[in-house]
Amino acid sequence: MKPPIIICGLPRTGTTHLHNLLSADPALRALPYWESLEPVLADREQPEPGQPDPRRARTEQALWFVNACMPYFERMHEMTVDHAHEEIQLLAIDFSSMLFETIAPMPSWRDHYLGRDQRPSYRYLRRVLQALQWLRGGTRWVLKSPQHLEQFAVLADTFPDATFVVTHRDPTAVTTSMMTMLAYSLRMAQERIDLEGTGVFWADRLERMLRTCVEQRDLLPPDRTIDVRFDEFMVDDMAMVERVYEVAQQPLDDTSRRSMQSFVAEHPRGRHGGVVYDLGQFGIDAGERRQALAFYTERFGTPTEPIGDELRPTT
Repeated sequence: MKPPIIICGLPRTGTTHLHNLLSADPALRALPYWESLEPVLADREQPEPGQPDPRRARTEQALWFVNACMPYFERMHEMTVDHAHEEIQLLAIDFSSMLFETIAPMPSWRDHYLGRDQRPSYRYLRRVLQALQWLRGGTRWVLKSPQHLEQFAVLADTFPDATFVVTHRDPTAVTTSMMTMLAYSLRMAQERIDLEGTGVFWADRLERMLRTCVEQRDLLPPDRTIDVRFDEFMVDDMAMVERVYEVAQQPLDDTSRRSMQSFVAEHPRGRHGGVVYDLGQFGIDAGERRQALAFYTERFGTPTEPIGDELRPTT
């Protein structure tokens, strides 16, 4: 494998947009959603030359069901058969994934996952990526997964030559946005959703992740790591891409730029509509969260964002 570019950050911090931009570059190899769900096709299902891959049809059917159950989910996170996806699905095959926690709050799984050395599973991930590269080509991988944020030591051991891109945003705003998205998606697995219980679980879980991020951040190689603040990224996304490519020593030619610009033009921000976020519905106080997460904002200098009622004009 060539040294991969690995994006590490919580959902709602700009990871998806950055991942999509880099994945639009034909010089980089990304993981499409259908491939992340079924990385290797069984021999008996191998299509004849010119015939479609059956994995694509299965993924399309699954997404139809998801969109039928969660018609507003695309406002928070659009998913298509071919969208650049996270390798969190590959890690889930080896039962090394916080993906299961997003299906339903599961403290017992969280404790099992956090109590286990993830190096064997990340070595498995590397092997799968090598196999996929052999099967479908590609040279340099661009990867992204939220759980990487608490696995810097493991990442540095498994991908010692990688470039690491760590994204940051006001953690209280992230907590609000992520809780909303996850609570909405719980309808896929639960008949009744405990909003306050969900709030308690994820407030604690995200704080743990951010503490580990702060504790392990300096384990990443300084010459191959870049911190990306959400507010700066949103002001000029291509300028940030240029910085990432410079650190990664990846050429950014006219073809790459045009591909990224085409992606942005075809996927305008907010085209599916917006979402109203309210941290109070989870029984969580924004002021308390800001105080609890001050260790993170002080470390990375993320500006405070207004949340919920703070967005409404006062009279």
